Amino acid sequence: MDGSALSVTLSEDLAQVDPDAWDACANPEGAQPALDPFTTHRFLRALEQSGSVGPGTGWEPRHLLVHQGGQLVACAPLYVKSHSQGEYIFDHAFAQGYARAGGRYYPKLQIAVPFTPATGRRFLCRRGFDEMGAGAILQAMAQIARDNALSSAHVTFCTAEEAARGAEAGYLHRVTEQFHWQNRGYDSFDAFLAALSSRKRKTIRKERATAQGFGGTIRQLTGEALQPGHWDAFWQFYQDTGARKWGTPYLTRQFFDLVQESMREDVLLVLAERDGVPVAGALNFIAQDTLYGRYWGCIEDHPCLHFELCYYQAMDFAIAHGLAQVEAGAQGTHKLARGYMPAKVHSLHFFPEAGFHRAVARYLDDEGRAIDYEMRALSEYAPFRKTDGGQNG
Repeated sequence: MDGSALSVTLSEDLAQVDPDAWDACANPEGAQPALDPFTTHRFLRALEQSGSVGPGTGWEPRHLLVHQGGQLVACAPLYVKSHSQGEYIFDHAFAQGYARAGGRYYPKLQIAVPFTPATGRRFLCRRGFDEMGAGAILQAMAQIARDNALSSAHVTFCTAEEAARGAEAGYLHRVTEQFHWQNRGYDSFDAFLAALSSRKRKTIRKERATAQGFGGTIRQLTGEALQPGHWDAFWQFYQDTGARKWGTPYLTRQFFDLVQESMREDVLLVLAERDGVPVAGALNFIAQDTLYGRYWGCIEDHPCLHFELCYYQAMDFAIAHGLAQVEAGAQGTHKLARGYMPAKVHSLHFFPEAGFHRAVARYLDDEGRAIDYEMRALSEYAPFRKTDGGQNG
């Protein structure tokens, strides 16, 4: 390993960073598909190129680059945030408390994948540089926050190992909750159903029959099966859901065209079509061992079709392709009845102002105990047969 000093710089445009150098850090295993498609150069660059992030969006790229001897050895997708939208581990309580204390909460720093509530590595390090690279990223982000009198610095949806490393570096470790489905070696959907209680098994079968009887067909599309026209249909679905949930959709239309160009092998699009016309769809991203459910929408309402396209079709795909789990996005206790169990989600938070840092630490202690209690309580309502041992995440 080169013994020369590390240098840390910031990049406002991922187009200025060599894709192979970035991906040597983001996907050091060289896995195909990647362990995490969302931190690849092609995904993050598509966000910038499409205008989904950048000027006027509240997500200003300032990617952290760590070099040694001219080689990129670590990096992180860093943004200057002027709001708390599109994050899914929300800090509105922190922002309100900071403002009541007379401070200016925004702008803040955040290492994250925009609009993507999916756990993955956030300290992206070339092989052999994990400890050194992560340490440099944590130290640099905290120093940038101090030097620029920023309120805070955050790392969201990081791994448990990264959260532990950040806590050692003085960041506050926060634990929140999602619902994930674990593939316990099932060879078919029926094998999964066999692990459920009789009542839950019957309910799911009824839901699937209802959904599949909507009067059309359901197709799973990935790779070469995906055509540009499919994104015209999905854009309608995405706009409808975005308008109802967020007011304004986060992603631009061009983003989906860029996905078609550079990421269609990373994508599973599930479409429901009636008389040859797409009426609903669910977009997933494929990783080495996980299927990530991201967006859903429809132009026609049909009973149980949401459950079928977003959850059951994802489970079918995971079983058929030997994937270990499905992460179906943020929130949703309704997922529990469908076999998606509570799972811990990790984030890191740093506040240069010592008094506020201590106040947030106390808040997170209380919140953490409440999350632990809720996860235990929810697990009691798992759909699995009691003799089966459950599926605690």
